Amino acid sequence: MDFVTLGGNLMGTISLGDIVLYITPLNLFLFAVLLVFTLLIAISKTETQVEATFMKLSNTNVKVGKSEFKQRRFLAVICGIASAGAMITGDLFNFTLFMALIGILNIGIVSAVKQTSVLNSAYQYGLIAMMCSLPLFGGAAIILASTGTLSLAVLSQMQATPMVVFGAVLMLLGILGESGVAPFFASKAEMFRTPGSPFIVIIHLSSLFIIVRAVEILLLVLW
Repeated sequence: MDFVTLGGNLMGTISLGDIVLYITPLNLFLFAVLLVFTLLIAISKTETQVEATFMKLSNTNVKVGKSEFKQRRFLAVICGIASAGAMITGDLFNFTLFMALIGILNIGIVSAVKQTSVLNSAYQYGLIAMMCSLPLFGGAAIILASTGTLSLAVLSQMQATPMVVFGAVLMLLGILGESGVAPFFASKAEMFRTPGSPFIVIIHLSSLFIIVRAVEILLLVLW
């Protein structure tokens, strides 16, 4: 399937040898939305989380310390930039690199939390992300070996072979694990219980946008 069919009229291209970065309304919209959210996160402050205490009449206020606040804000901004880069890249391998970076940053955003359940969830998500990096990069390598290119603009013009389909299936498995969606969402769900909003929002937002971009890429490669 042509990328113009998926994303709308072609607004411009940037040729970097075999790799051609293309800009369509869909990619530009996803890129701009993530940059806006990243800017809002960069200038925002953390909210105090109110937790109901079992068997007590009072509630507990959970605040984020200054050093932890700076660490989370920095990692959340980098995560937003990496997610925005994944929205506009025209290179299949660069997309996998952005995905791996987003997974690492998601763990880093909650790494300073002093809550056992959150850290356990981050550890389990980290294990799944590391295991899923093999099919993620392996799928991209198989597609490269089968077609001789990683350019999405070139791949969209090629007929999908059985090896390309196999590589795309491996990539899909890796994407699902790295982004922490079904059937791997259970390992990531507990991470959202940590205080630190709005920095935690970028973890969920990056996963949603990555899935949208991944669907576009898989349709380009397979259809």
